[in-house]
Amino acid sequence: MKHNYYPPGIRGIDADYVAALAGNPNTGKSTVFNALTGLNQHTGNWPGKTVAQARGYYRHRGKTAIIVDLPGTYSLSANSLEEEVARDFICFAQPDVTVVMADATCLERNLNLVLQILEITPKVVVCLNLMDEAERKGLKLDVDQLAHELGVPVVPTAAHTGRGIAQLKDKIHSVAVGEILPRPKTVTYGTELEEAIRQLETSLQRIYTNGISRRWIALRLLEGDHSVIEAIRQYNLAEGKQEG
Repeated sequence: MKHNYYPPGIRGIDADYVAALAGNPNTGKSTVFNALTGLNQHTGNWPGKTVAQARGYYRHRGKTAIIVDLPGTYSLSANSLEEEVARDFICFAQPDVTVVMADATCLERNLNLVLQILEITPKVVVCLNLMDEAERKGLKLDVDQLAHELGVPVVPTAAHTGRGIAQLKDKIHSVAVGEILPRPKTVTYGTELEEAIRQLETSLQRIYTNGISRRWIALRLLEGDHSVIEAIRQYNLAEGKQEG
């Protein structure tokens, strides 16, 4: 158990793995959550927060998966309680897989959050939802090419009809148990920014980061988001970890 970032258990359920469900608002995230878990759900608040939390479970290929529905966010910059909760859960609870929702009708806008999460963890499945809406608008998406460019599985869905949900469960399972090992491609920046990232990564060597990518932390610091360092310090204090 990972401090209070980890979701409270579901009575009588012994999970084989935990999946986080992240995404922008209005991407059909709640619909996907309902399609995955059905009536096997529990709601409440995140520990110490006024932000609502939903979690549920399902059985697939002989395994029990707990799904934690993270608050809808446009980024992980911790400018709001919702962003802070989503960021801290992915960083400190370290779910076995994170499903990132993307709206097929406006993919470019949604990829910002996808890329941010890929900077934290490679254990990602992208759920490309609202495919039926995209098709009605005449949009054509090359799902295989997108998966190749991102380096992680991409599953097209239309969750309100159940389309793609079985395939999504398959990919969640395969990433969670290590059958698929995603290899996200690193986003590279200009020479000066890459040098600043390198210097910050070196300075961060003395901090115990719980396995969180120091490159991602460096990028957050360069954006002026110093709350990530305080979050790491608070986590280390709660877990009794010592900084180097």
